[in-house]
Amino acid sequence: MKEELVTLTIDDQEIKVKKGTTILQAAKQARIDIPTLCFLKDINEVGDCRMCIVEVEGRRGFATSCIQKVEEGMVVHTNTQNVLEARHVILDLIISNHAKDCLTCTRSGNCELQALATKFNISQVEFEGERTEHKIDDVSPSIVRDFNKCILCRRCVAACKNVQKIGAIDCINRGFDSCISTVGDHSLNDVNCTFCGQCIEACPTGALHEKETIDDVWIKLKDPDTYVIVQTAPAVRVTLRRRI
Repeated sequence: MKEELVTLTIDDQEIKVKKGTTILQAAKQARIDIPTLCFLKDINEVGDCRMCIVEVEGRRGFATSCIQKVEEGMVVHTNTQNVLEARHVILDLIISNHAKDCLTCTRSGNCELQALATKFNISQVEFEGERTEHKIDDVSPSIVRDFNKCILCRRCVAACKNVQKIGAIDCINRGFDSCISTVGDHSLNDVNCTFCGQCIEACPTGALHEKETIDDVWIKLKDPDTYVIVQTAPAVRVTLRRRI
């Protein structure tokens, strides 16, 4: 059966894509960059962060490109002054409720929020106000949760629920008090978390990160009475054995 194609124009570039394709997917096909934060292909496509907004001719307001499907003859603008200003405001609002310890953050230099702040030249936060404060959960043997750095993108929730089929975390509370946590706001150590680490992989910021023992390894490497053996496994492992 022949696939039905849709013709549309994105930033003055006419392209043909399959019916059912989103504007974001169509733009990627045309090598047009649209910023995203909450989007995770095939896992989290909910349009929560609104960073991917675009203008569609003949329509009021903005369209969320990660969930808006293309239509025949659609004309899309991804880089207008209105779009850029709106994205700047959205990003500013996200950062206003975010811990600003980037230099010491485990994700510094590898943080999607930090990268967008640089791209949009955000050097100071315009919307200063009350911030939510969360206790850091470092009880589990593997994962540290610092939701003072969470942007409520829900990528970790989708990875846990839709990929791993565990559902250990979800969005709790409402409005300004909304946060990603467990049932009863308990530690990951006290719920059905399997410590697989997929939530860390999905997180675009430093809200989730693995516990490190690098300092302990360096101490052992300098210990003349300790043999250090590196083993190949699904994950890199280091075995320490004291000389007898």
